[in-house]
Amino acid sequence: MGQAAKVLQLFKRLHRTRQQVFKNDTRALEAARIKINEEFKSNKNEASSKKIEELIKIGSDVELLLRTSVVQGIHTDHNTLKIGSCCLWRPRSSTICHIQAGEPGKPVV
Repeated sequence: MGQAAKVLQLFKRLHRTRQQVFKNDTRALEAARIKINEEFKSNKNEASSKKIEELIKIGSDVELLLRTSVVQGIHTDHNTLKIGSCCLWRPRSSTICHIQAGEPGKPVV
């Protein structure tokens, strides 16, 4: 597979992962969309094959981190969080908790 195809595949994979991980959180979805697009746009004129491979590796690592280390939760009351059922979470010490801000008991849409 050529580098251009790998880059496009990674771009699509990052956006699909973003949609899964931040489902129902419009602010996080938009922020992640902007960040992904900015990173790819800022490197679109890169000509070095070695540098492109390094960027592909970084992007793949970020996608894996999002997919395996982010847990989505909803604030249900003063001291309680309901953890989403995204089933992508594998507990580990480096887990990142993504908390949706909003009114207790109501998911943020």
